[in-house]
Amino acid sequence: MNLVIDAGNTSTKLAVFRKKELLFHSTTDADGFHKTVKDIFSKFPDISHALVASVGLLSKRELDVLAIFCKVELLTSVSKVPFKNSYASPDTLGVDRIALATAAFYNYPHTNVLVIDAGTCITYDMVNDYGEYLGGAISPGLRMRYQSLNEHTARLPLLDPSPFVELIGNTTEKSIHSGVIYGTCKEIDGVIAEYHSRFEHLTVILTGGDGQFLSNRLKNTIFANSNFLLEGLNYLLDYNKH
Repeated sequence: MNLVIDAGNTSTKLAVFRKKELLFHSTTDADGFHKTVKDIFSKFPDISHALVASVGLLSKRELDVLAIFCKVELLTSVSKVPFKNSYASPDTLGVDRIALATAAFYNYPHTNVLVIDAGTCITYDMVNDYGEYLGGAISPGLRMRYQSLNEHTARLPLLDPSPFVELIGNTTEKSIHSGVIYGTCKEIDGVIAEYHSRFEHLTVILTGGDGQFLSNRLKNTIFANSNFLLEGLNYLLDYNKH
């Protein structure tokens, strides 16, 4: 069994796999990490290896606790990857994007795949039908857009994403929702259209914390998979075991 850990900017996700089968997944914060790890190993004592991908703040103490239970691998820019990496600065490529590219490579072989991860940031990652990672783009996520409007103005309130959005907002709050959510969806639809113009038979995957929220608001045909990054980490753990 494998344990994979995605330590992001706002939360930490943990998942247990038996080969390719996802058996369990959970989300925790820094305060609950130790208890979650102990609970996982109580329930799945056969876990032998763990892979940690951290773009947030996972401390050495937390890694030391994890190492008590199993062998721990850290995903870095120098870890082995199954795809050809054509990123011009591979040492700066985020481990989350490495995992997403890996999931695209294994789940959709010989296919042009665009992976959109809608989390703290929205990342776009392209793997072509030759198994080559080309790169992509990074832009602000939904909550970052709401926060920037609040922090960089004197009077605009800080809002959470709303499921009910009107194109023409007739209050300040509704105008903010319209600007952020319609603006984000139009950005994503526009980016997908540009990729479609360059790559024939393009498959588009939408994942991340805001993936489900955005999926029904997009015009393009997409496949929503909230566990795509975790699947990529599991593939990478098997690929790097030694």
